Amino acid sequence: MTPKSLVVLAFLFLGFKGISQTFNGVVLDALTNKPLETATVYFDNTSIGVITNANGQFSIQYSNALQSPLIISYLGYEKQIIEDYRNVNNVTILLKEAKQTLKEVVINANDGLTRKQKLRLFRKEFLGFSRFGNSCKILNEDDIIIRYYKKAKKLTAYAKGPIRIQNLALQYLVEYDLTFFEIYFDKDIYDTKSVRFVGNSFFKNLKSDIEKKTLKNREKAYSGSRLEFMRALYSEELEDKKYEIFLKNLKVNPWNFFIMDYKNNSKIKKVSLNQPVDIIYNKIEQSTIEFLTPNILIDVYGNFNNVTKIRFTGVMGSQRIGELLPFDYAF
Repeated sequence: MTPKSLVVLAFLFLGFKGISQTFNGVVLDALTNKPLETATVYFDNTSIGVITNANGQFSIQYSNALQSPLIISYLGYEKQIIEDYRNVNNVTILLKEAKQTLKEVVINANDGLTRKQKLRLFRKEFLGFSRFGNSCKILNEDDIIIRYYKKAKKLTAYAKGPIRIQNLALQYLVEYDLTFFEIYFDKDIYDTKSVRFVGNSFFKNLKSDIEKKTLKNREKAYSGSRLEFMRALYSEELEDKKYEIFLKNLKVNPWNFFIMDYKNNSKIKKVSLNQPVDIIYNKIEQSTIEFLTPNILIDVYGNFNNVTKIRFTGVMGSQRIGELLPFDYAF
């Protein structure tokens, strides 16, 4: 991973309203109207989820602690995303069978690299190369379709269903529904230029009893992460959380660069940053943040919109699935 490498991971903006409620529904096959048992229903990028019963029915609770789009996923079917679940209830969700795509047809195409080589590159940039990333194992690699474009020096990936990742260090089973994955290389496949991937994720604890070692690992993954930084940015506690902002090797007042105000008298803040700045965490770890859009919206949990328009490089840019925590972590 070279210093110029960058990564963009997608996090969906989470709403902030309402009190504790229950959302009910039934999941059916769109063609036959037969119930789909064991379909997964979850709030994106959280550990809040349920599965449907033998009749395709489900009931899931949500509160003002964390609300994100509701994802309905079933292997071999197209997922559905419900944004306005607060305004509806007792809904019937019809899932359509996923059609075979061209990406699957060309799975065995000769593109200059063996599947073993492509999987190695995918694992490295998807899971990460830290000790947390190295503790991860993909349980369904056969579902991943990977292509290499030699002329463009690009590798792309797609999965037939959610990628199931066992993270032993953080003791999570992560189901990651990969929508988009792309690596651009510089001179060769050992010189990564940029990484970008987008998807929906659902977290489950591997054990019901969480050990002290696991809690320490999760805290270590959280410290200095993009999630912690965005929460500290929202609360204007950057220095309290050991974050310093630099411009051209000079320490600066962060609030001369990050301009924030509340949006429409809500608890959501609008944040703008007119030039890239460096982030130093705990006097050691260096990253850079750049906005490719005039502003973003952010809430107290560190969730923000315009996710593909924020570029992290350095330490934060190298964080991958291995360090990923659910948005309801520590809340």
